[in-house]
Amino acid sequence: MKDTNDTTHYDVAILGGGLAGGCLARQLRQEAPALRLLVVEKRPHPVPEAAFKVGESSVEIGAHYFQKRLGLEPHLRTEQLEKLGLRYFFTHAGNRDITERVELGPADFPPVPSFQLDRGRLENMLLRTNAELGATVLDGYRVESIALDCSGPHRVALSGPDGSHQITARWVVDASGRAGLLKRQLGLVRPSTHGANAAWWRVSTRVRIDDWSSDPAWRARVPSGLRWQSTVHLMGVGYWVWLIPLGSGSHSFGIVADADIHPFQRINRFERAVAWLREFEPQCAAVVEAHASELEDFLALQHFAHGCAQVFSPDRWALVGEAGVFTDPFYSPGSDFIAMGNDYVTDLIVRDARGEDIAARAEAFNATYLRLFDAFIRLYDGQYPIMGNAQVMIAKVSWDNASYWAVTALLFFQRRLRQPEFIASIEPLMRRFFVLHARMQQFFKAWDRADPGVHARAAASVIDVDFLRRLQAGLGDAIIGDEPLRRRLETNYALLESFARTWQAVAAEQNPALGRFVPTSSAGAHDALLDISPLRLNLELGMKNLECVPEFQGTHSKFQIPNS
Repeated sequence: MKDTNDTTHYDVAILGGGLAGGCLARQLRQEAPALRLLVVEKRPHPVPEAAFKVGESSVEIGAHYFQKRLGLEPHLRTEQLEKLGLRYFFTHAGNRDITERVELGPADFPPVPSFQLDRGRLENMLLRTNAELGATVLDGYRVESIALDCSGPHRVALSGPDGSHQITARWVVDASGRAGLLKRQLGLVRPSTHGANAAWWRVSTRVRIDDWSSDPAWRARVPSGLRWQSTVHLMGVGYWVWLIPLGSGSHSFGIVADADIHPFQRINRFERAVAWLREFEPQCAAVVEAHASELEDFLALQHFAHGCAQVFSPDRWALVGEAGVFTDPFYSPGSDFIAMGNDYVTDLIVRDARGEDIAARAEAFNATYLRLFDAFIRLYDGQYPIMGNAQVMIAKVSWDNASYWAVTALLFFQRRLRQPEFIASIEPLMRRFFVLHARMQQFFKAWDRADPGVHARAAASVIDVDFLRRLQAGLGDAIIGDEPLRRRLETNYALLESFARTWQAVAAEQNPALGRFVPTSSAGAHDALLDISPLRLNLELGMKNLECVPEFQGTHSKFQIPNS
């Protein structure tokens, strides 16, 4: 750095060197190596591995971005862990025996991979290699002020180990995480109605959930003995608990809970979190207590979901990662939004450097990104009460995954999110998709209220259903042309409609009113039901207490079926 009287100029100043900022710097070095990049990170590096950061589980979009777009596959394969999918255990009989719980999860690794991420290890590598690739990296520096100038370079004041400095930059990208420097400065904060809280910690040992029982039939479901490489979810009414292994050898635990059902004060300290586990997840509590002496860290966060009015500006600023929006750690979408946001910002910066007018693209990217955020937040908002219902949650997880693979992930893998003309060409399909998506989230809530049944000792896997496995595996296909992709999206949407009607038919077997959320198509072309037998639980067990729930009585209940 030069002194305060000799200001250094950069093409792009990235304020934050965590996962979002570090990945953006690497992507910019790949796509526009001539740009002068600055990365400012407040933490001195290297940081400890397995400490404080969450977002350790990736899914298809984020994993593909790290693996293929950024060329990090060697690091992921040697320093991180491939993930044995998402795995869920639903509440049963006090949660004292894992074998009694309904299990949803694959026996083998899915066709398209994803990874468990030790964030400290990954971010240390990114900061080091970004410097090796030619970016200026300042760790241990704080941002004191940002002065945006739409007609000239922006100015940023910094303070670090060697004093105060000012830099100028054509672009300023806020990657500061929850600090949200620009979002707060510009009044862009938008609260979320999704009221969930979280607490998390790590222990410095490997926790193998496969060892939680010696039951031979249960262990035989995953012959490899690698259940522990899944992102494991222990599910109950209003909450879920995660277990995530890290490449460094540590294991991550977390509690995520609906604030109205499980108050924050019950989980916001380690001792309180363990006491809460004793009540709701006693088998897990015993494991945590056995490793309490190996505790590495503990943090808690209240009302973590947040929105934003704008994330990309033609005035040459942008917000990426949690500096912009955040939904929920369930389904691990954090790295997906980093991937999509960084892709958009890279496109804008590269085009601006070529002298293009980016105003229309920035507007289009904002609209699509925030629309996807709205679609994702619907997966969680008001949905936590159903999390202990095994059959309804199996339906929801399979539906949510199918929707993701059929449309959102496909658009990213096929590199079309950066093509606003293509996105505009599928607008009618996207409107239908978002309406169907919203209806199904309402349907799951209604079904849960109509089905308080108990299920036990069952197993299912989303990718055991042929059409779902094909959707996931198809993400790895080669890039195709616009017209073939439009046809594929239409075919996928028709499949989703059939899938929606199939789940509704299952629910309507016991309560006909539940069959009215997605109407029969006017053409009648896609009304055939699908074979989802691997995902159906024993209905006699599941519906035996239906008469005990009088509050759901079709359209006259306190829950109304949504309009078209």
